[in-house]
Amino acid sequence: MREHDIEPIRGLPGDLPPGEAILWQGAPDARVFARSALGVRWIGGYFALLVGWAMVAGTPLGALITAGFGLLAVGLAYGFALLVARSTVYTITNRRVVLRIGVALSKCINLPLVKLSGADQRNLGAGFGDIALTLQGQSMLGYAMLWPHARPFRFAAPQPMLRALPDAANVAGILAKATAAIVPVQQRSETAAAPTAGRAANTPVLGAREATA
Repeated sequence: MREHDIEPIRGLPGDLPPGEAILWQGAPDARVFARSALGVRWIGGYFALLVGWAMVAGTPLGALITAGFGLLAVGLAYGFALLVARSTVYTITNRRVVLRIGVALSKCINLPLVKLSGADQRNLGAGFGDIALTLQGQSMLGYAMLWPHARPFRFAAPQPMLRALPDAANVAGILAKATAAIVPVQQRSETAAAPTAGRAANTPVLGAREATA
């Protein structure tokens, strides 16, 4: 029996309390995750350069061996991406965002909507995207705990990230509406609409919160 088999609700550590409802659930797309989070294209390109260099140097055996290692590296990256996609569940409720993550050791990270101070969407093309969450105040979340579901290179103040989401603009809209229903949020859009695929690579989903008593 797997740990996920005993979840009372898929992707959640326990039953929902009264008044809480699931608005959306999803997971990363393995192919897009491999490309955007693991840099599989860069890995393939690096080994392709090494193979080309070996051919120019006149060492076809070396080129063949290098190509083999390159295929192995790309295959491992795609294999890991598939495991991440199968083991990850992102959940948005009307009160929180929950990340059930971890390939070897599963864990659930609860992020109350009242603790969110902002969110940014990164367009990955074809409707896919990442959504990085900014938390208020100090957080006990470490970069290593979140990886690979963390915004790259934000080591001092790690930001949880919903990775490689299909229909990311729709998810961003759901998150914005849920957060706005909890506390006042200043939308960084005249229409307060969710980001669309045609916008810039990083689009604010939530703006800074209005001051509250």
